Amino acid sequence: MPLPTVDAEPRVYQHPGFVPFVLARLGAALAMQVQAIIVAWQVYALTRDPLSLGYVGLAQFLPMVVLLLPAGDLVDRFDRRLILHASWAAQAACSALLIILSLNPPDHAGPFYAVLVLFGAARAFTGPTLQSLLPQIVPQALLGKAIALNSSIMKIAVIGGPLLGGLLYPLGATTAYSVVLGCFLFALAMLFLVPIRYRQRPLHSGDTTSWQRFTAGILYIRHKPVILGIISLDLFAVLFGGVVALLPIYADEILHVGSEGLGALRSAIALGAFVMGLYLGVRAIRRHTGLVMFAAVAIFGVANLVFALSTSFWLSLAALFIAGAADMISVYVRLTLLQLATPDEMRGRVNAVNMLFIGASNELGEFESGITASWFGTVPAAVIGGVGTLAVVGLWMWGFPVLRRVDRLEDVAVEEDQSNALRK
Repeated sequence: MPLPTVDAEPRVYQHPGFVPFVLARLGAALAMQVQAIIVAWQVYALTRDPLSLGYVGLAQFLPMVVLLLPAGDLVDRFDRRLILHASWAAQAACSALLIILSLNPPDHAGPFYAVLVLFGAARAFTGPTLQSLLPQIVPQALLGKAIALNSSIMKIAVIGGPLLGGLLYPLGATTAYSVVLGCFLFALAMLFLVPIRYRQRPLHSGDTTSWQRFTAGILYIRHKPVILGIISLDLFAVLFGGVVALLPIYADEILHVGSEGLGALRSAIALGAFVMGLYLGVRAIRRHTGLVMFAAVAIFGVANLVFALSTSFWLSLAALFIAGAADMISVYVRLTLLQLATPDEMRGRVNAVNMLFIGASNELGEFESGITASWFGTVPAAVIGGVGTLAVVGLWMWGFPVLRRVDRLEDVAVEEDQSNALRK
């Protein structure tokens, strides 16, 4: 029997609008990565207080908590491209404000926190919009390939952004923020070239209240134990195990590698995720998905413990590389489940909840790291985080047996189809 051929299938990158969309995302992602390095280094240089790094994360996270659910509702009801334009324009304005602050440096970090609050508010609309816009650009038959290719390309920004930020900082914060502003303007220009070819009819339901629409994503996830278990596992594992907020201290006081070394440390995490993403694109997880994910999160915790205790720059790079690779498995499982189990008319609100978990695990995790570092010291704080991640793995394996028993990812889509048939 001859093997089926796939050569006749259309190439996703040849689809109108996909390349400009990816380039727009790449420009905006590069801007955010560079800015994260510059702000963290600049604030720590100004204060010399580990707690200030925690406030950098908290200032961005709090407005996201307030605005993500309303943002998800707006994404499901209005023009997603227009919302993304407004969000990126607001982030570009924040970069311009950071340029002004760098030209006239304040004597405390308060003005930087204020700008980051505005930046976090704008980001609340970016995440759910980006996740929900792609299905309106490419047909559903190409959506899986589009997601995989888009995610892989985004790692270029995650890897190169911190390195570029570390190289730009010695040239001056004003120069670095000017590059960030240029990247945001490039993203806005590319977005004008993206046609919306598969627009869904906006939801303007008159029989539901705003609060019911806001919380629909939460209710949907709450009744999906597998999805709830996965995204909450990611939340608490990264919340305790993340060491990103402590990297400026490690680079300066423990590893003695300066801003260039700080960029390399952050890039090592992204490089590990990039390599694992390529591997998963060739050999996807076929069986025992739940157990593989728990093992990956445990490896993430162990790798962070190694980094916490390391005084060698190269060992630290290797540990962060492994941590990034392990975390990528969690990201892969979560995004695949969300795509398979979420109906299009709820995608904005469900993605808003998912972004809330991601924001909590990243920005709030940075605040947790800053607090514990100020209380116990940098190295003990990182050790506590790694141990906390391993404890979370054990608790979630006990508390979410359905997650532990997940075999194939496709089983979730079958379950969703069956539940839709029952509702009909």
